[in-house]
Amino acid sequence: MKTSWIAPLLLLFGSACHSVANLRDDTTDPTVVIHGTDGDELGVSTEYGIVFLGRHANRGRVEFTSWFGDGPSLEEGVIEPGGDQLYTTSAEIQLSNVPLLFHLPDPGETVIVRGRHGGVAWEFEAILATDPRVDGVLLEPSPELDMLHNDQLGAGVFYLDIRGRKQLVGLITGRVSIQAPDGNSRSYVTVSGPEQMWRLVLHRRNSERPRRKVYREDIL
Repeated sequence: MKTSWIAPLLLLFGSACHSVANLRDDTTDPTVVIHGTDGDELGVSTEYGIVFLGRHANRGRVEFTSWFGDGPSLEEGVIEPGGDQLYTTSAEIQLSNVPLLFHLPDPGETVIVRGRHGGVAWEFEAILATDPRVDGVLLEPSPELDMLHNDQLGAGVFYLDIRGRKQLVGLITGRVSIQAPDGNSRSYVTVSGPEQMWRLVLHRRNSERPRRKVYREDIL
């Protein structure tokens, strides 16, 4: 994300967290909690693997929890770099997942922000924003976004199609404050969007290519 007059900040969420009564599609929740050595972080299970920011785990094997209709399931996978500061992993079993959205909806459209805190699912609506000084996906700040805890970075941002099915726009990455020459400032929530997510497709295609066989006398 490129900005002018920019003072990047971590998204400092308050300690309060809330759940929402009528969660959409709660039995097919694509939210995944990655268990890193220094803490947990959120990720989203997609058709191209689980994507997350790698804040607490970005190499080696990792455990993560996914939720099904009958409750949570602890799984394990190997972390791979997905490019553009995104990381991926996958489970041995089929997880609930969502497709990626490769075109950004228009500014002013409503999206759904969804995650988990303490094992409890939450979600709320947010509004896509745009600013000529910022190159990237933005959300208008809101009381709900400000209430989220710091470990909710990586929460999924979803667009609902005409049938109400989720498509992943991206992951919440932080907050950006823009200082204009006139002294006025504006704050937005930042999202890793379709420009970053398309790399998951390329990564999956490369990883699924047949590898060239190597013959050596010291290997049978």
